[in-house]
Amino acid sequence: MIDRSLATLRDEGNLVPVWDGFVRLFHWSQAVLIAVCWVTADELKTVHEAAGLIIAGLLALRLVWGLIGSRHARFTGFVRGPRAVLAYLAAMRRGQEPRYLGHNPAGGAMVVALILTVATTALTGWLQTTDAFWGSELMEEIHETAATLILVLVALHLGGVILASLRHGENLVRAMIDGRKRPATPGDID
Repeated sequence: MIDRSLATLRDEGNLVPVWDGFVRLFHWSQAVLIAVCWVTADELKTVHEAAGLIIAGLLALRLVWGLIGSRHARFTGFVRGPRAVLAYLAAMRRGQEPRYLGHNPAGGAMVVALILTVATTALTGWLQTTDAFWGSELMEEIHETAATLILVLVALHLGGVILASLRHGENLVRAMIDGRKRPATPGDID
């Protein structure tokens, strides 16, 4: 399967739009802003808090875009139930998972997990700036645990991107930059 996929990587002249501009901007902005938050967590509180607020605002916009955005941006286009995610992961273990033009079920689950975890981190960070939770050790602990979980999820996300890129013969990082992928072929799920 990987030999066929590597050959496919060389034959990507005929690409179709999949990820719209907002999805790509959101994705890369989150990556940069989360890195900024990690780097500034202990030293530059003003920068850390500003980056966290921008993350929260982008998350709110992404939730709206997940309802009204382009076909592959809408949650109805990629969020699947646990049974579908587990079936996809089982097929993946056997090396028989289908290629999806948009997010596959595992990728959709990762999007949901990241959104929830990043939202939890942003919310608990903001709550620590309010009178009710100023100095709250519990809120700080939840914030730090969620922030660490983001890193775990990002590592799993990157592993999934690499595996899917190799298995299906397409550069998913490039697709998240220019928004285009190979068109669906027989056996693929559009």
